[in-house]
Amino acid sequence: MPEKSAVAVEPALSRPSVKATEAETLVERMSRHYNTIARRAFELFERDGFVHGRHLDHWFQAERELLHPVHVQMEESEGEYLVHAEVPGFTSDEIDVNVEHNRLTITGKRQSKQEKKKGTSVYSEICSDEIFRSVPLPAEVNTGRVAATLKNGILDVQLPKLEAKKPIPLQARTA
Repeated sequence: MPEKSAVAVEPALSRPSVKATEAETLVERMSRHYNTIARRAFELFERDGFVHGRHLDHWFQAERELLHPVHVQMEESEGEYLVHAEVPGFTSDEIDVNVEHNRLTITGKRQSKQEKKKGTSVYSEICSDEIFRSVPLPAEVNTGRVAATLKNGILDVQLPKLEAKKPIPLQARTA
């Protein structure tokens, strides 16, 4: 059963905060992405005349067409991990951040519509961009204290490390 953990997003100084999603929604979104990529890969397979042996080429091309990579950089300090993700052009309303104890997932979707009229002709263009990145974390984090902010196309996610439980000292007794 998927873990129901949402990110507690804390507001930062004059930076828009990013909304969080629940793990169940994330699984549904991943399934939708997988199905969309599979359909596009099959279209490429059809276009190439049903020639077998190029399934990975078709799959990777479909991924490139449908999903844009999110470049991330992770820093570690004594008490937290800090993840910087490049999400140019996305607003905080278009990005979802999900954190489980050992995984960070960043997803986003934006659509733009442009319409130009020249005389009696109308030129209309609709563009959709989606991003998806799942980052395994080296250790468990405290999901209740995660903060995410977006500024100038850079998403900063602060992930406080889960404090290790201190061992309880026991005194040995002789029988």
